[in-house]
Amino acid sequence: MTICTLPLKRVRVSAMLIGTLLVTGCASPGPDHQPGTPFDPYEERNRQIHAFNKSIDRNVYRPAGKGYSDFLPDDPETALGRFAFNLAIPSDIVNNILQLNMRGAFQDTGRFLVNSTIGLGGFFDPATELNMAQPTNTNFGETLHVWGVQQGAYVELPFLGPSTERDTVGMVVDVFTNPLTYLLAYPNNLYVTGAALSANVARRGRYADAIDSILYESADSYAASRSLYLQNRSFTLGQDGDDTYLDPYDDPYGDPYGDPYADPYSDSEVSEETDE
Repeated sequence: MTICTLPLKRVRVSAMLIGTLLVTGCASPGPDHQPGTPFDPYEERNRQIHAFNKSIDRNVYRPAGKGYSDFLPDDPETALGRFAFNLAIPSDIVNNILQLNMRGAFQDTGRFLVNSTIGLGGFFDPATELNMAQPTNTNFGETLHVWGVQQGAYVELPFLGPSTERDTVGMVVDVFTNPLTYLLAYPNNLYVTGAALSANVARRGRYADAIDSILYESADSYAASRSLYLQNRSFTLGQDGDDTYLDPYDDPYGDPYGDPYADPYSDSEVSEETDE
């Protein structure tokens, strides 16, 4: 009884969040907003949160990432990253279905099955060696975009970093969209979250120089982070203009605040880095 009611409660919470968003909508730029500039009505509060996030990164995340990379050899670090990325693919499959992208859903399903079996749970990446399609790396924020929900205002979230109103709701819902959190019994279902956190710490160490240049060497790290995030989201969604995000926290810079969607651990990318 308890096992069945927990997923149902999560589904109801997700449905309420989606319904609230669709009814109220995200904030829209007013007539005074200048085209081509970020829609950031919460800039004063965002800058305060950005300063808080930098202090957390400087004192906790940055040294943890450096220590992780220094302690763990490259091969085990890459294997753990692949494992975490593979565990996130079921969420991509669900979002592809919600986006009516059945081709992407089937491709991701094939990759997940191959890497989960032949690849020993995702520690290896035989799917890439078999020239299977690369993962779609989608999320519920992109699903809302496909459904026509506007991006809304730019926001910076404590611990999580840059986002928008639409993608913030997407992040919350994505907590519940991975079927593995329901199919795996406790405490095995915690592996999904634990693996993602471990991979994100590893990315912070892996891309330390690039992230540090943005956070600690920019004249205005908040403006730089915001600009890069919105540009990258725009590119990710195939858009031009404001309603879209080069993210300083996404590849090639890495994601110190938690992006399970970009895979820096595929065999093809590892081999390219080795060749260089």
